[in-house]
Amino acid sequence: MQFLVLLVVLAVAAWLGYRAISEVPSLLHTPLMSGMNALSGITVVGALVAAGAAVAWGHSLLGLIAVVLAAVNVVGGFVVTHRMLKMFRSGRGGS
Repeated sequence: MQFLVLLVVLAVAAWLGYRAISEVPSLLHTPLMSGMNALSGITVVGALVAAGAAVAWGHSLLGLIAVVLAAVNVVGGFVVTHRMLKMFRSGRGGS
C-alpha cells in the first residue's frame, strides 16, 4: 500500500512539474534553470541523507542510485545553463 501511495505521489509530481514548466515563456527559461539548479542541489543533499539512513543493502543501493541521478541532474542543468548563457555573449572578448 505504501509503495502505491509513493508511486501516485511520484506520478502527480511529474505531471505537475511538466505542466508548470510548459507554461513558462522562453525568455524566462535561463533564469528559471539557474534557480532550479540551486534547488536540485538540495535534492542531492536529501539523497545523501536517505542513503546514509538506509539499513538494508537494497535501500543503500537505491540511495546510491538517487545520489547519482540527482548529481547528474545538477551537472546537466549547469551545462545547459552555461550553453544558453554563451549564446548571449558577444563575439569579441567572450569565450
